[in-house]
Amino acid sequence: MFSKEWVEKLFHLTSNALYAAWPQPFPDVEKLLECRIVSHRGEHDNVAVFENTVKAFDTAQAGGVWGVEFDIRWTRDLHPVVFHDRDLQRIFGSARAIGRMTRTELRKTFPLIPFLEEVIDRYGGHMHLMVEIKEEAYPDPELQSRRLSQIFSGLTPQTDYHFLSLAPAMFRYLDFVPASAYIAVSQLNVTAMSRQALEGHYQGLAGHYLFVTTHVIRLHKQKRQQIGTGYIRSRNSLFRELNRGVDWIFSNHAVHLQQVLQKAIETASAT
Repeated sequence: MFSKEWVEKLFHLTSNALYAAWPQPFPDVEKLLECRIVSHRGEHDNVAVFENTVKAFDTAQAGGVWGVEFDIRWTRDLHPVVFHDRDLQRIFGSARAIGRMTRTELRKTFPLIPFLEEVIDRYGGHMHLMVEIKEEAYPDPELQSRRLSQIFSGLTPQTDYHFLSLAPAMFRYLDFVPASAYIAVSQLNVTAMSRQALEGHYQGLAGHYLFVTTHVIRLHKQKRQQIGTGYIRSRNSLFRELNRGVDWIFSNHAVHLQQVLQKAIETASAT
């Protein structure tokens, strides 16, 4: 039986190949200059450089990428760490769960996993931070909200960071920032997430470029909201999204896309 991860990988490879071969008009220089590329979990291959690690974020930063996206999980003693999965199996080959380890245990056993405050201290104000809140239980929401508020206290929401979630109900734990700092993330449920973002007066909506239609983009633009799409990989895909009015370009190949963007800006400036 094929794994979910294998199916997703095949889907991305196939769609990327199709859109890479589809020629697109060269965007206006204003759209090129306004392009904001976001490195999805940092620049990683999960072999030499692991996702959601300092090295992955450093590589994106060194490549001139505008922002990084990363995920928050909680330790058993309720300290936020930067990691995507509930357990460590996919990345580190361990069945241990983040939520069953204390802060001290995690640092001793898996030192590559950064704590949220370390990431904020290192990159806050230097790169835009797209922080995904995972759907999970908050056993002490008041404490957890307070800790997040303290960690982000030196930064300005919207200007320096946004919060994203596939489950917008999780935003209730982030009442220290306005709804305009929230971004709803859609999968196949674009219509439902779009409606929630519009009715909740969020900053906008993010989703896969195949499913976020031009009609949806126009709806959000009419309400002065913004749109992010992923996972862009090629020059033609980048140009398509910019021509459609997409604001944030999420990519697993952000450094490469940044180079493509810079070359396009130089070409446009020379004409």
